[in-house]
Amino acid sequence: MRQLFPRKASLVWLFLVVATLCSWWLAESHEAGEWTVPVVMLVAALKGRAVILHFMELTTVPWAWRLVFEAWIWLCACVIAVLYA
Repeated sequence: MRQLFPRKASLVWLFLVVATLCSWWLAESHEAGEWTVPVVMLVAALKGRAVILHFMELTTVPWAWRLVFEAWIWLCACVIAVLYA
C-alpha cells in the first residue's frame, strides 16, 4: 500500500526547499533589518544539519563524530554572523 506522505528523505528535502526560499526572500527583501544575516546564517546552519543528519546518515555514527560535525556547522555559522556584525 502506498503511503500518503513519502519517506522521511522527501520531507527533509521539502524542508530544505522551503528554508532556501525563505532565506532567499529574506536576504532579497531585508525584512529583518540588521538581523538579516544572522537569521539567514541560522537557516543555513539548520539546512546543513539536516543534510548531514539525514542524507549523510550521521545519526547512525558514534556520538563523537556527530558532535564534531554539528559543532563545525554551528561554529561556521556563528563566525560568519559575528564577522559580518
